[in-house]
Amino acid sequence: MSRLLSIFMIGLGTYYAYHNRYRLINVIFGNVFLRKLLVTSVMSFPLVRDRMMSSVFSSGPPEGRQS
Repeated sequence: MSRLLSIFMIGLGTYYAYHNRYRLINVIFGNVFLRKLLVTSVMSFPLVRDRMMSSVFSSGPPEGRQS
C-alpha cells in the first residue's frame, strides 16, 4: 500500500511540475543562487562546455557581416 501511494505521489508531482514548467523555470532563473548552481553544474559536463565555448569563441568570420 505504501509503495502504491509513493508511485501515485511521484506521478502527481511530475504532472504538477510539467503543468507549471515555465513557472518553475522562472523561479529557478530568478534566484541568483539557484541560477549559479544550475549553470555551474551544466558547465561541468565536458561535452556541453566544449560546445558552448566553441560557439562563443568561434575562430571564423562573424556571421551576418559581409566584408
